[in-house]
Amino acid sequence: MIITRSPFRISLGGGGTDLPSYYSKRGGFFVSGAVDKYVHIAVNPRFEQDSIRVSYSKTEIVDDASRLEHPLVREGLEVVGIRKGIEIVSVADAPAATGLGSSGSFCVGLLRALHAYLQEERSSQFIAEEAVNIAMTRLKEPSGKQDEYVASFGGIRSYEVDRDGEVRVQPLKLSTHSLAELEANIMMYYTGITRSSASVLSKQKTAIEGSSGLEKMDRIKEIGLKVKDALAAGDLTRFGELLDEHWKVKRGVVSAMSNDRIDHWYDVAKRNGALGVKLCGAGGGGFLMVYCENGRSKLRDAMTKEGLVEHRFRFEPEGCKIIHNA
Repeated sequence: MIITRSPFRISLGGGGTDLPSYYSKRGGFFVSGAVDKYVHIAVNPRFEQDSIRVSYSKTEIVDDASRLEHPLVREGLEVVGIRKGIEIVSVADAPAATGLGSSGSFCVGLLRALHAYLQEERSSQFIAEEAVNIAMTRLKEPSGKQDEYVASFGGIRSYEVDRDGEVRVQPLKLSTHSLAELEANIMMYYTGITRSSASVLSKQKTAIEGSSGLEKMDRIKEIGLKVKDALAAGDLTRFGELLDEHWKVKRGVVSAMSNDRIDHWYDVAKRNGALGVKLCGAGGGGFLMVYCENGRSKLRDAMTKEGLVEHRFRFEPEGCKIIHNA
């Protein structure tokens, strides 16, 4: 049995510039960090060699990979050339559609496991691009490159995407003190709202095609570059301010990125000491990321009264890895 572990991620700056609708025009740049919430994928030979069993939120048993309903598993098996005789099981630390890049993490973990199953060694870049190809080309999803790359590489890194889609990855070297402070000051609240990232991203793609949307994304890219500099310098107060600026620009790209409830929680957090607040991922729901340096107890009390549940985390230095192979 082979088991892989792939981290989820939180976007720290420049999110959205990884979409081809933007980077093909301007080139993208974003900063993102892997976190210690994971999806585990287990792959094992199946006793009944003439079928495939896949278990996730439901269980499928089919006689050929092409008959699978799960799109990522179906396409992943097609890409590596496995038709039957295998079992695949997935377990995740957080639900899908919450803005943590779960689909990208799932696909990266699946591909890492399948290549290991075939005794093939593949680089982190190869796995990331293979997963991106499944999402963007084979499934024609309106997605970008962030989720797959962060799941594959891990850590806190900056990612530069040129107009042809080539990605250059650079680690951010934060001091031990800065990293500990960053983890302490970022508070993650689950809104309880799940949403289709595809629907939000489709609207964002349309917006980018207009000059106003493109200018807003230029600003988001600029903020991403400033986030890199602030984190590298250990200027976390500036990071918090940039986080807030990022959300104000991003929510103006398309209206679907926010709603009355999210705007209310944003106001509550800001009134109670938050320097910066934004939704993770495409927007519309999922996790609310709050940055607060002073008075975190007061802020926690205020958010708890709103019915929001905090989920603690730490940054994960490693990307997708095989944790069992026997």
